[in-house]
Amino acid sequence: MKPAGIGLEEMTPDGIITVDREGERIDGTMPRHNEVFIHSEILRVRSDIAAVVHTHPPNAVAFSSLGRPLLPVGNDGSIFNDGVPVFSETTDLIIDSARGKAVAHCLGDRQALILRNHGIVTAGRSIEEAVWLALKLERACRVLQLAEAAGGPKLLADGDDLRQKSRRANRTDLHTNVFNYLVRRWKCRHCHQDEARGADPSGHSSRA
Repeated sequence: MKPAGIGLEEMTPDGIITVDREGERIDGTMPRHNEVFIHSEILRVRSDIAAVVHTHPPNAVAFSSLGRPLLPVGNDGSIFNDGVPVFSETTDLIIDSARGKAVAHCLGDRQALILRNHGIVTAGRSIEEAVWLALKLERACRVLQLAEAAGGPKLLADGDDLRQKSRRANRTDLHTNVFNYLVRRWKCRHCHQDEARGADPSGHSSRA
């Protein structure tokens, strides 16, 4: 998992730490996140899952405060047409295994979960899918908030349209394409930062 103490944009493969199912760091030098138990307890009970994402995206956090169900206003929301459970046992951080187990129980066999006034959790069969689901959930919350601000959604996707949109949008090739795009964007940003510091891609300074 990503360690504590650095931002997502600073991550490199060398920064990844390995943690066991009990939440103990077993490889890597940086500290682990307090909320490791979200990941470990979901992975403990979901043999179909290979990756868990937890983050605090602003639109999902704001939407969670409304106490309303996530509705399929647009394509992003259609992916979650079977509903997104909301964990409301606490709005605090999930810093022990008991709370991690409660989150895993609330998630059940779903792909995503909203932690009320806190953040989101997504569970994917790959890293690519888990990241893609997190992005889609945040956008679905944003679009629904826009509709709510305009008086509330009056028209929604439903029936066969909704089911077909959901199947068409949730595909392995899309997960991979979006993830690869994010990696390219990350690399491009780091290349620009190196250029601004006067370094070539090999890391050698080009300044006198």
